[in-house]
Amino acid sequence: MLRAENPGPCESKSGGSLTIAKVALDTPLARLFDYLAVDARADDIGRRVEVPFGNRRLIGVLVELTDRSDLPPESLKPLHAIDRISPPLPADLLALADFVSGYYHHALGAVLAMMLPPVMRRVTTQTKQRKAPPALAYCLTQAGRAQAEQIPARFSARKRLAEKLLAAEMPWSTCSTGEKSVLQDWLEQAWIEPASGGQVSQPEEVMPMLTAEQEAVLAAIRAAGNGFKAFLLHGVTGSGKTEVYLRWVADVLARGQQVLVLVPEIHLTPQLIERFARRFPARKLISLHSNLAAGERRGAWLDALEGKADIVLGTRLAIFTPLPRLGLIIVDEEHDNAYKQMEGMRYSARDVAIWRARERDVPVLLGSATPALESWRNAKEGRYQLLGLSKRAHAEAVLPKVRLIDSRTDRPKLGFTSVLLSALAERLQRGEQSLVFINRRGYAPTMLCNGCGHVFPCPRCSAHLVLHRSRNGYRLVCHHCGLIARPPEACPECGNLDLRPAGQGTQRIEETLAEQFPAARILRIDRDTAARKGAFAAMRDQVEAREVDILVGTQIVAKGHDFPHLTLVGVIGADQALVSPDFRASERLFAQLMQVSGRAGRAQHPGEVLIQTAYPRHPLYQSLQRHDYPGFAEAALRERRGADFPPYASQALLRAEAREEEAALGFLLAAREAGLALNAGVLMFDPVAALMARVANRYRMQLLVQAGARQRLQKFLKLWLPLLETLPAKGIKWSLDVDPMDY
Repeated sequence: MLRAENPGPCESKSGGSLTIAKVALDTPLARLFDYLAVDARADDIGRRVEVPFGNRRLIGVLVELTDRSDLPPESLKPLHAIDRISPPLPADLLALADFVSGYYHHALGAVLAMMLPPVMRRVTTQTKQRKAPPALAYCLTQAGRAQAEQIPARFSARKRLAEKLLAAEMPWSTCSTGEKSVLQDWLEQAWIEPASGGQVSQPEEVMPMLTAEQEAVLAAIRAAGNGFKAFLLHGVTGSGKTEVYLRWVADVLARGQQVLVLVPEIHLTPQLIERFARRFPARKLISLHSNLAAGERRGAWLDALEGKADIVLGTRLAIFTPLPRLGLIIVDEEHDNAYKQMEGMRYSARDVAIWRARERDVPVLLGSATPALESWRNAKEGRYQLLGLSKRAHAEAVLPKVRLIDSRTDRPKLGFTSVLLSALAERLQRGEQSLVFINRRGYAPTMLCNGCGHVFPCPRCSAHLVLHRSRNGYRLVCHHCGLIARPPEACPECGNLDLRPAGQGTQRIEETLAEQFPAARILRIDRDTAARKGAFAAMRDQVEAREVDILVGTQIVAKGHDFPHLTLVGVIGADQALVSPDFRASERLFAQLMQVSGRAGRAQHPGEVLIQTAYPRHPLYQSLQRHDYPGFAEAALRERRGADFPPYASQALLRAEAREEEAALGFLLAAREAGLALNAGVLMFDPVAALMARVANRYRMQLLVQAGARQRLQKFLKLWLPLLETLPAKGIKWSLDVDPMDY
């Protein structure tokens, strides 16, 4: 906000000073807005307020009270309302918002708005009182038992819920959103009631014996004390990282503190919630992610703010959850790209977690089988304490054997080499499960004219249309802009009628397997089949119940799932990442393959991983065969150091998009010229097209800025951004991405 040299106190006509509220609003303007606040008090700082803004009313957050303003008193408008029903945002969360706003160069009002549940960002005619929080568990009443036994089979979801309640009490924290909605209906009809006075009656889960490595890790954690320290837990898949989390969480809860657990994907949340709910049935556990219903998300968020929740488990947005008794932050699968927000304010939840833990003086634990290279370097240089779990938790369980199938000699037919087909047949004969992993959904990557070689591009994007199969036949779909088209009958280039699928996607792999193994029960899990709410959990239950012989999946199934009867993983199409222009591609591929390999073999069932590749001698695959993450990481870091790439440099990416390529390029050229004039000791590259240069008829360009020191880059950005605001930008959408993950 622009200020006068010496702004004086605002005075009313009677001569007394006025109280001015500084309000953060969700606007692109990086400033606070002044309003008259006649009845505002010091304890209102952090509260939601309703204010006039032009001809609209907006919800903002009151961040400061003062008697001074740059504006004359007569031009100031009064606050409409102060929400004193909900607790205010605490000082530590306001400080977190201020840090995030400054580091990622995003307006404070927009950051604070993002921290609030969506329903609390909207203006309502009145602020409603919260509903009473649910009990920890519910059981059927006598009337409910009679009704539950008569639910028709066609109401399958309600019947399954009733069967669960007939068998045992139902902890609220383990219920899906749909189940909670049904339970609320049944509560109003007096079919259910709080169990045992609202407490879960079953005893706490019996804890497994710890391995020697787990004991050593916990001893090191406990020896470090309760203040801030960052730990990196490098544990191979199946080594028992989650058990380490649970033991440390028990220590923290025993001290009366709260725990925040972050996971990268919504699909992983129900599985971890079940583990935590079984271990801590008497504790209030809430989940926070974007798939929650609006009211449910608001209720969970307020439970955390009021200190009623003991454990908060959620995706990246949960890092902004207010927690007055915070004692520990855990970031599971810390390497995962899902922790980086790719739209709007492009923050990294993992990095924000480190800052928040330091400010709150609590420990933070980062866990992964394949840590991010930034985290590995921090651990090797002593900024994080490195902890290791090199063996699987069950003594009889060993890491899967990784075999590389040379696709140059054993040429794949419809995606499969003969070796992989034989291995699948062998598992079917033994009654074991297999996973075919291909990180490409749809039927085929594109359609091809067999006459002239024409492939079908998206008319609005720099991408090919992907061939999908549906009940009504085939369709061409753009995975970037959503365009859907019917495949033409003839090639638009040469008129040839011989149009064929080119390559394999999950649908075509599923079709091929069904032809090869007609008696096999095949299940496909990708973004298309798992899109419906509750679909993924149901499919996971099918696999665990051994109702599936062969699973076909994308990266959705690669992370964190324990399928005890799955002994074979076949990998198709991994080589594409080896020739990507993105310097992080090899790191992502290694992590992905290590993760999916970890699905093979648990407990007494040995596992095997077959990777089809034309580059069997590639160092990445050689490290993978040895399960040698440290070796891969050290080699990758040497390459990064030689190229002066992160983590040996700090980067920011200025993105611009427009209807005309020249407009986006012109803006970035002007931005580069303004930056060079600052002579701030940073490296500014020439503007280039993004890897995906056009999406939905908008051209995307980018300008990379790099510095050897993070502080130097931040100092430059603070000087540069005000200059960017003055550049002509009609029809141009631009944004800044600090520490970019995609290019």
